[in-house]
Amino acid sequence: MEGMALLNDEEIRSGLPSDGWEVAGPSPGQEIRRTFEFDSFPIAIAFVNLLADAAEAANHHPDIDIRYNRVLVALSTHSEGGVTEKDLSLAGEADKLAGAAGEQAGG
Repeated sequence: MEGMALLNDEEIRSGLPSDGWEVAGPSPGQEIRRTFEFDSFPIAIAFVNLLADAAEAANHHPDIDIRYNRVLVALSTHSEGGVTEKDLSLAGEADKLAGAAGEQAGG
């Protein structure tokens, strides 16, 4: 199976799905990350559960840090050592799921 191509800085920045995402780390080896903030802990957990399902379906798993109502999502294609299209795609999905989390949790 052929690996995914690493993206350069310009490709990463132009491909970020929203302003909330940032590039972290030196190139190569970068990751993209965003902190999502929700109204409550249950909504944050609903988001994590939705994201976990999407990540499993994509076979691409983010690093997730939960702090009460704040969820830090960090994406990098570990096997490639940096950011690929898979990361940008899952970042866009995370943005969509953040809105759906409140509805699922009843918030």
